[in-house]
This record gives sequence, C-alpha cells and structure tokens, in this order.
Amino acid sequence: MSDLALFSRKPTMSVNGYRVVQSISVFVIALVVISPLFMLFIASLKDDRFQILADMGSFRAFWVDNPTLSNFREVGNFAGELAFGRYLGNSLFILGSTVSLGLVINSMAGFILAWGSLPGRAVILSLIIALYVIPQESIIMPLLIIVSRAGLSDTFTAQILPFVASPLYTFLFYQFFAQLPKELYEAASIDGASIFRTWWSIFMPLSLPALATVSILMGIETWNQYLWPILITQTDYARPISVAIATFFGQDSIYWDRAMAASVLMMIPILVFYLAFQRWFISSFVGSAVKG
Repeated sequence: MSDLALFSRKPTMSVNGYRVVQSISVFVIALVVISPLFMLFIASLKDDRFQILADMGSFRAFWVDNPTLSNFREVGNFAGELAFGRYLGNSLFILGSTVSLGLVINSMAGFILAWGSLPGRAVILSLIIALYVIPQESIIMPLLIIVSRAGLSDTFTAQILPFVASPLYTFLFYQFFAQLPKELYEAASIDGASIFRTWWSIFMPLSLPALATVSILMGIETWNQYLWPILITQTDYARPISVAIATFFGQDSIYWDRAMAASVLMMIPILVFYLAFQRWFISSFVGSAVKG
C-alpha cells in the first residue's frame, strides 16, 4: 500500500461517533458534579437524621420514601431561639457590601496600573502578584490582633474591609483594562476628561465581563468564609450563615436532617447570584480564549 493511500484513509471513528463519546463524557462529568448537590437536597427532605447516615453508603442516598419540608420549618426555630433568618440576612449584607466595595476598589487600582502615570508601576504590579501567593491563614492572626485593637470585633466592618482589596482581582482588572484600545484613553484625555471620569464613564461600561467574573469569584469567596467569622464574632449580631450551620453539630448530638436543610438554604442565594452573572462570566472566558 502506497504512502498516499495510508494518508487518504478515513478515520475509523466517524464525526458522529466522536460527538457521542463527547456527549457521554460531558454527561458523566456533569453527573459527578451534580450528584453531591442532589444527595444534599434529598437528605434535607428526610425526617430521620440517623437514617441519613445509614443511607450514605448506598444508592438510597439519592431517594426519599416520604419527603417532608419539616426540616426547613424547624431550621428557623432550632434550639428555640436560633436566629437563622438573621444569619442569612447578615451573610447577604456582607456579600453585597464586600462585592460592591471590592468592584470599585479593585477596578480603580487595576485601571491606575494599566493607564495611570504611576511611578514604579511595574514594581507595584510585581508586588501585587507576589502578594497573591501568601495564604490567608498565615496573616489571619495578625489581622485578628489589628481588628481587636481597633475595637471592630463582632462587627460587620471587620468582615468586610479586610477582604475588599485583593491582589487577584486587582490583577484581573489590570489585565482586562490593558487589553482595551489605547485610543479610548487618548480620546478621553483630548476631550479633557479626568482620569476618574475616564475610568467611570468609558472603561467601566466596557468591563461587564470583568465585573461579572470578579463578582462571582469574590461572592463565592465571601459567602464561604468560615474561619475568619468564627474568630471575629461572638454574638448573633454579625454572625453569617456559614457559622450558623456549625450550630447543628453539637457535643451531644448532630442534627444531620436540619443541617442538610440549612445547607440547601445557604446554597440557594449564591446559586442565584451566579446565575445572575453567568452570561458575562462565561463570555469573559470565551473572550480570553479567543484572544489567546
């Protein structure tokens, strides 16, 4: 057989076959990702907390014989006086405040690094990137001392301000702004617009994908905070929902049924938050892939 005949042979698997394999692979991956969430939801509908643990080792974890919403009703009255609704409200307030302030601060910093006449800009950018590799746990004790001495313990301020500015999100905004046409900034300068007006009126409306990406990442990070809130809060006043779920795991008994229901309630707001921004979140990754 000639070399030309070898190269002209059709692949053994057709295009349709590749699509079938691809579809099956995507389905399996999606099933693996969704199955823990589905298991959590099914467990929240069971009224026997001991049965929940017994079912975890079998396929009965994905099935409930007599579904009930009693766990969700009891979550708000757990131990008689648990202010679960207040915890949820606290988390929503912390989420909204942190993300809103974070978008403003990090986008301003990224814009200045990209287009401002800041001396030593390259050095500052290198330091910002270097700060990202420092784990949060390594600075949490010094941060706790600073917050305590400032009299901010057990407050919303202590849970918002330390996480507003982030090296990662500043760098993401810098990357996005640096890719925009230089003519936009030059035209604004010729028209006499200040650097603040240029950032707010021209660059921010064009940065919806970056805003959505940072909002989702910062929102998930803020919503899942546990170590810092449990160290800085002592009362229900500013305690978030992530700490409230730990209340169901007492020393004498663990209320798995109510803990599962509380986890479902905790998951719903951040899921809605993601769905609200997913369009721009996905477009930002698609745009990055095309540019790359």
